[in-house]
Amino acid sequence: MSGLRRFTFAVASVVWVAPFVALPLMATPAMAQEAVRPEAAVNVSGEGEVSLAPDMAMMQLGVVSEAKDAAAALKANNQAMAKVLQALKDKGLADRDLQTSGFQITPRYRQVPENKASSQPPVIEGYSVSNGLTIRVRDLSKLGGVIDASVALGVNQGGEIHFTNEKPDAALAEARKAAMADAVDKAKTLAQAAGVKLGRIISINENTVRPFEPAMMMKTAMARDVAPAPMPVAAGENAYRVTVNVSFALEQ
Repeated sequence: MSGLRRFTFAVASVVWVAPFVALPLMATPAMAQEAVRPEAAVNVSGEGEVSLAPDMAMMQLGVVSEAKDAAAALKANNQAMAKVLQALKDKGLADRDLQTSGFQITPRYRQVPENKASSQPPVIEGYSVSNGLTIRVRDLSKLGGVIDASVALGVNQGGEIHFTNEKPDAALAEARKAAMADAVDKAKTLAQAAGVKLGRIISINENTVRPFEPAMMMKTAMARDVAPAPMPVAAGENAYRVTVNVSFALEQ
C-alpha cells in the first residue's frame, strides 16, 4: 500500500507541474501579433499627358486585279504592284518602309439561275488576285503625293492611315514626371487635411496608356478619278498618357 501511494504522488506531481511549462508557449504567438502593426499609409494616383506632333504615317495599300483565269489575274497584279513599288521608291521611301502584308487568289463564282429543273453548283467565271502593302512615310509632307502616285499606278484598295511617332521616349518621360508630380501634390493635400506628415514612398506602379493616334480613312479611286492636286493631309497631334499609383507612409 505504501508503494502505491508513492506512485500516485509521483504521477500527481507531473500533472501539477505541466501547466506552468505550457503557459509561456501559449503566450508567445499573442505577443508576436501585438508587435506587428500595419503601417499607416495613403494611396494616390497621378496622371500626366504630353502631346506631340506625329512625324510618321503608316498605311495599308492594295492592288486587286481580275481576269478570266488565275494566271492572267496574277500577271496583271504583279505588273501593277511592281509599278507601285517603284513609284514609292522614287518618292524617297526606303526598302525597310515597304512590306508585303497580304496576298490572296480568290475565284469568282456565278450562280446558276434557280428556275432550271436541275440544281447546279456555282460556276467559276474568273479569278481575283489581291496584293497588300504596308508602308511607312517618314516625311509627312510627301504623304499626299505618295497616295496620289500609288492610286494613279494601280492601287485600288486601301484602309486607315495612322499617324505616329518614331521616337516618343522624350514625350513619355515628360508625361511620367507630370504624373509623379500630380501624385505627390495629391498626397500632400490629403496628409495636410488629415493633420499628419507625409513620409517615405512605399511603392510606385506605372500604367502607360497607348497613345491615341489620329487615323484618317482613305478611299482609293481609279486613276481617271484622281484630281491633279495632291491629296490634303492633316496630321494633328498624338497624346501620350501615363498614370502612376503611389503609396506614401504617414508620420503620426
